[in-house]
This record gives sequence, structure tokens and C-alpha cells, in this order.
Amino acid sequence: MGHGEKLRVAIVDDEPLARAIVREYLGRHPGVEIIAECGNGFEAVKVVSELAPDLLFLDVQMPKLSGFEVLELIGREVPVIFTTAYDEFAIRAFEVHAIDYLLKPFSEARFAEALSRAWERIRARSEDGAGAVNPAELVADARRSSGPLERVLIRDGPQVHVVPVDRIDYIEAQDDYVCFKTEGKQYLKDQTLAAVEASLDPNRFVRIHRSYLLNIDRIARVELYAKDSRVAILRDGRRLPVSRAGYARLQKLL
Repeated sequence: MGHGEKLRVAIVDDEPLARAIVREYLGRHPGVEIIAECGNGFEAVKVVSELAPDLLFLDVQMPKLSGFEVLELIGREVPVIFTTAYDEFAIRAFEVHAIDYLLKPFSEARFAEALSRAWERIRARSEDGAGAVNPAELVADARRSSGPLERVLIRDGPQVHVVPVDRIDYIEAQDDYVCFKTEGKQYLKDQTLAAVEASLDPNRFVRIHRSYLLNIDRIARVELYAKDSRVAILRDGRRLPVSRAGYARLQKLL
């Protein structure tokens, strides 16, 4: 963004009073324009997709979608200042990955400091084209203490698909994406199979092949296909290749 342009900001918080405080503090900065206020994470993803703000003030603890889940969905599209009332593990993750945060209740001086830092980062990014943070790493760090995923979030433009993990049949690597196969449907996500594997319960999902991660509840049987080569027959009749290493992992769980 060029000098003289206004910073286009969106505020995301499920609490109206919290949004009002951010709105009030932003109102004292003439170089800022509030383009949207969102009461939940789904609205935030839609706003990012349709309005492309320069900066998000994003609450961490929200119903429906948490701040971390919003970050996972929007990726590097927009810089974020997190606002949070607690969650020490999250604060450590912010510090490690150089994303600023405001610990509620925050003072106006601390708010101004965070906004100034965001301005500098956004200007630097527009000049050199580089992002300051890897959202996938931040989300992974923040999630480690909360256990395996119970649902997968997949963005399709302004829409978000929420897929419970127990409905996933298997996940297939496809170039730079993964494809979640579930109940006759499929959803593409910009993620590596290794990252998906690390986020799921290893007692429920097993890497049977370099390209396939399988929900073990879907297996009907495993058959020998050729020498040192096997195939997994799913309950619906679909067949997936099983590598030697994958078969060894399967045997430990079946």
C-alpha cells in the first residue's frame, strides 16, 4: 500500500463491547478506515474473501470458529493482531512467530503500539513482498496442547466447510493439495499430507501409503496384491494401495 492510503481494518470479536473498544481506539487514528465488524469467524472469512482488508483485529476465543481456525483458513492473505483474554500457550506462539497480540483488557497505549507495529509490517511486506509469519506453523504450535483435531475446516472462497473427522474416509495427496474423501464428497485443501497426519489421532488415522491417510474404521480387509504389495479394501468397495511400511503401521492398529 502506498503512503497516504488508509489502512483498511476489520474487527472480529463475538463480544459487542470488545468490538466497541477496538472501534473507539481506531477512531483516534485518522489513517485507519474500519471496513467491517464481524461477530464470528465465518463472517471474518467471508470479509477477507470479499473485501480484502489490510489488517484484522481477531479474537482468539470465539464460538463456531476460533481465531486460530480463522487464521488457518485465511493463511497469509491478511496480517492479524490477536486479542485474547487468556491462553498462555497461544501467547507464546504469537511471540515465537512474530504476530502481535493484545491481552485483554489492554490499554490504549498498548493498542497504539500494536497498530504502529502492524503499519510497519504491512508497509515492509508491500515493499518486499514477504510475509512475516507462517500461519500453518502458528496454528500447529497453538494446537499442540489441545489434542488431535475433531473437525477439519476447508475454505471454498467465502464459504467454509466443516467436516467432522469421524466422517472422513481417507485423505489423498494431490500435488500441493490434499483431498478429503467423505461420504461420497471430496474437498481440496492447500496443505501437505504430513501436516494433516500430524493433526489427526494416530489411533484412528494411519498412513498406508505415501499418498494415502486412511480412517481405520473404513477398512473391510487387506489383501495381497502382488509380491510385497497389498491393497486395502474399504467397506464401500473402494481399493487403496498399501505400501510395505504402511502395512507395518496398519498391523499395529488392527
